[in-house]
Amino acid sequence: MEQRAVKLPRELDERITAVKQIIEEQIKVSDPQLQAALRVMASNGGKFLRPLLFFICAQIGGTPRKQEMQLRKIAASLEILHMATLVHDDIIDDSPLRRGAISIQSRFGKDVAVYAGDLLFTIFFDLTLDEMADTPYLKINATALKEILNGELGQMYARYDAKQPLQTYLDNASKKTAWLFKLACMEGAYFGGANEQEVAQAAEIGKLIGLSFQMLDDVLDYSLENKDANKPVLEDLATGVYSLPLLLALKNEQTGQLEEILAKRQALTPKDFQEITRLVIENDGVKEARKLAKDYSQQALDQISMLPIGKAKKQLDYLTRKLLQRTI
Repeated sequence: MEQRAVKLPRELDERITAVKQIIEEQIKVSDPQLQAALRVMASNGGKFLRPLLFFICAQIGGTPRKQEMQLRKIAASLEILHMATLVHDDIIDDSPLRRGAISIQSRFGKDVAVYAGDLLFTIFFDLTLDEMADTPYLKINATALKEILNGELGQMYARYDAKQPLQTYLDNASKKTAWLFKLACMEGAYFGGANEQEVAQAAEIGKLIGLSFQMLDDVLDYSLENKDANKPVLEDLATGVYSLPLLLALKNEQTGQLEEILAKRQALTPKDFQEITRLVIENDGVKEARKLAKDYSQQALDQISMLPIGKAKKQLDYLTRKLLQRTI
């Protein structure tokens, strides 16, 4: 039986506002161009999902291991790490847009974008050193960074590979996207005072939510609703990254049309993009990808149902269902 949806309380909004203020303070630099780039990145309309998951999971335990200000700084470190990976993603993919706005690398140039991304990583390291030096999570954060990089490398190696197995996609998504969701949930649970079993449960919930989130992100590229989405249409395809709906459509399509068009690689035309979209939809790529995302969300909900009764359980249930319904 589904739990009744419980809206997220105002106290979470207040904590996210505090995280934004910490980020604003942390990104102050003397170079005016770099400062402008960082401020644009910080104000580009992010959902702050990772800090939100951190704070929700921090309610699982009993006595928090850190004071409120320290918790807020840890939450800020998660968003700063996320921002750094986005900046570097845009550089690698040469993306013109980010969240519906001109990307940092397009607006300020690649040099400034590289410095901005690198600076965000150093801020992330400073925050984790300050707040986690006496905990196992300094090493866990280093592991997370390594896994995120491995996911990026795995995705790069699979570019333009129309025959890549679904498992390759899942492995890369588990590292590139889901690891940071996992880190947010397990850190929240640990620093919120949860026991070892609850921290492990939170980590699994974060991973499952992260996988579902990535799958839905892929679906939106091909969705009729995408006209309202804050992302360029088929931006991954343009750089040879074959997302979930396309991979599933390639598995289903029998005529070879999709592979024939994809063989053009960088020479794809706007007409080709339209035809690929049509073939992906006709061959149930979007339908099956949405179903798989729903399956992973349900696995997350099953894990959430085993948490102790309390605010965290209700709020995680609500957020997981809400993310499944998103259109941007």
